Amino acid sequence: MSPHQLEPGTVLTTIAGRVVALAQRGRPVVVAVDGPSGSGKTTLASGLAAELAGSFPDDEVRVFHMDNIYPGWDGLAQAAPLLVAWVLKPLRRSASADRAPIRWRRYDWIAGGYAEWHSWQVPAVLIVEGVSSGAAVAADYLDLLVWVSAPQPLRYRRGIERDGDAYAPHWHRWQRQEDVVFARDRTAERADFQVDGSRPW
Repeated sequence: MSPHQLEPGTVLTTIAGRVVALAQRGRPVVVAVDGPSGSGKTTLASGLAAELAGSFPDDEVRVFHMDNIYPGWDGLAQAAPLLVAWVLKPLRRSASADRAPIRWRRYDWIAGGYAEWHSWQVPAVLIVEGVSSGAAVAADYLDLLVWVSAPQPLRYRRGIERDGDAYAPHWHRWQRQEDVVFARDRTAERADFQVDGSRPW
């Protein structure tokens, strides 16, 4: 099935409607929001969580940021397997058994290594946002995959505005890794929805 290109003004309501419908099955709904750096993934994920807030009890919609687990500037390829091992596989197991908490370990970008463990109760909806959240290795654990794109100059400007000049030396280094992962996994082609991150939701 070809991805559905969502029009401005319909993005959040359309995706939220699909999530609410999927939740009727009685198990957690996992939504991946993927796309290149600076395309608007975090903004979309936050907006989707807010859109869903009225349909689920408090704390039943959670957003997980891939930034939490990337193993440094050269570790993009290792991130999706960690997502599966630490979050997605335990989430499915917990949801079908005793709803035991899922646990993941935060990467400390300053120290350059993994730090403390975090524990989350199983939510009704988990929105995973970040580059490689929709990687092929995670596909069997996802209910929806949203691809967000935007022109490269806009994405670069957003990245520098968000992370400061310290990000500038890493931009092309990170983009090369993105290109490899997206081409290998055909992420955009596999998406359920495609969103233009340069336009209003």
